[in-house]
Amino acid sequence: MSTPPIDLKHPELPSGSVVLAVLHRDLIGSWRQLGDVLTPLFFFLMVASLFPLAVGPEVALLRRIGPGIVWVAALLSIILALPRLFLQDYQEGVLEQMMLSPTALWVMVHAKVWGLVVTTGLPLVAISPLLAMQFGLDSTALVVLALSLLMGMPIMVYLGAVGAALTLGLRGGGVLVAVLILPLFVPVLVFGVGAVDAVAAGTSSSAHFSILAALMLVTSFFGPFAIQAALTISTE
Repeated sequence: MSTPPIDLKHPELPSGSVVLAVLHRDLIGSWRQLGDVLTPLFFFLMVASLFPLAVGPEVALLRRIGPGIVWVAALLSIILALPRLFLQDYQEGVLEQMMLSPTALWVMVHAKVWGLVVTTGLPLVAISPLLAMQFGLDSTALVVLALSLLMGMPIMVYLGAVGAALTLGLRGGGVLVAVLILPLFVPVLVFGVGAVDAVAAGTSSSAHFSILAALMLVTSFFGPFAIQAALTISTE
């Protein structure tokens, strides 16, 4: 089922209205294609739930590896969702309409990214504490884990959107996206897991959250311009 149409060529349409229109369109489209939204969520559930069964009932070991497993499962789930970020718009000609719009493409890219964060990232964050309970984490560690994932989601989606834009329309694009962006995910993964490990060790996690906040500001500022450039290259 196709997503609802949107007129982006109106010369008097404010940029804010365009962003809201693109975001609304993506949210409605995700509701109509609920299977695409639920697939990363079920993948996250399966990956995070299988590890405790494989490792066994050793509580100390589960607590040590739990934050990393939940973070890696969330990371892989986001990668699974990235190919649909621009593909349908590309196939239906909406992407071309966005590029011809009086509103700058990088402005609308913000809406596309946050649409994926809302429809895929927030559900992953919401269920992460429940899955992390399987690893014996205490309540403080669960809260820190959820907060670190909440801050990490926009970073991963902005970085991943660059790879999705570069591989747009290519056969096997999903695999290429993973190859391109996995190295870029290493810093957010390290500091996200580090925040939980710091709390588990009885120290402050503020330094890790400060770095995550800095990464989020940098990617949200420079990311849309990089995505716009990648989309321009892919559609030429």
